[in-house]
Amino acid sequence: MILEQIGEVQLPAHDKPGGFDHAAVHSRRQRLYVAHTANDGLDVVDCASNSYIGSIPHLEGVAGALVSEEHDLVFTSNRAENTVGIFSPDREEALIKVKVGQKPNGLAYDPGRRLLLAANVGDPARPGSFSVSLVDASAQTIVADIPVSGRTRWVIFDGEVGSFYVNIADPPRIAVIEASNPGSVAHTIQVPAAGPHGLDLDAGTQRLFCACDGKVLVVLDARSGAVLAQADLSGVPDVIFFNRERRHLYVAIGEPGLIEVFDTDQMRRVETVRTEDGAHTLGFNLDRQTVYAFLPKTHRALVYADRG
Repeated sequence: MILEQIGEVQLPAHDKPGGFDHAAVHSRRQRLYVAHTANDGLDVVDCASNSYIGSIPHLEGVAGALVSEEHDLVFTSNRAENTVGIFSPDREEALIKVKVGQKPNGLAYDPGRRLLLAANVGDPARPGSFSVSLVDASAQTIVADIPVSGRTRWVIFDGEVGSFYVNIADPPRIAVIEASNPGSVAHTIQVPAAGPHGLDLDAGTQRLFCACDGKVLVVLDARSGAVLAQADLSGVPDVIFFNRERRHLYVAIGEPGLIEVFDTDQMRRVETVRTEDGAHTLGFNLDRQTVYAFLPKTHRALVYADRG
């Protein structure tokens, strides 16, 4: 056994149809923030006691959550109001919102430049609405809105090379944006599978892990774009997280409700854990080596310890 369930956290019931979306952990404070899209709020969990603390409301259609440990900030993407939220955990009531492109979703942050990227899923009926917005987190203002070739999915930042990587669903590719030149897409990496969705990076080996709607996990060289490996998935994936200490990759699959665990050194699946139908999103706490699966039907989080 790799993932052992060690607890669960009861979260608020849904106010309307929907469920949960992306989550992020503040390691120093040992708090987990998860987008509770059905409630237009961010639920907060104490990771030490695995207990629900409270919720931050008035985040319409919240889809993404991201933490900056360096600057003690939390960011949200609020899809229904085309904004990103920025706040300090000490001053949740002082949350500010910045207008970005249409339907922001994925978030990534360059702490050196205090530059936040919001990947906007756009509207297929509105030409030119697929974009990524760059926000100066200090000035709390948008500095660029860059058109991209299709609907965006998840996004990450590589601090070693100073680049953002943005999944594009169709045509299947990863757009690369240099933080030092945030006004345009520097280049793209072709992905040989339909619907790039979840994305993470092994900074030590410069490998990108890209989980695709075509039920394939693709591993690419972040520098050259070369395809290094592929592995089949048991369903359509969503959120993924790379555990650099255990060398594991966790892949959330909403239908039929699974976490698939991959050994990234050998790129083979080593465990499949049943969660709940519709549980398409995860959280990961590196310090505690715990994985959180968010269950929409029973509005709770299952807590797993990675036993290696």
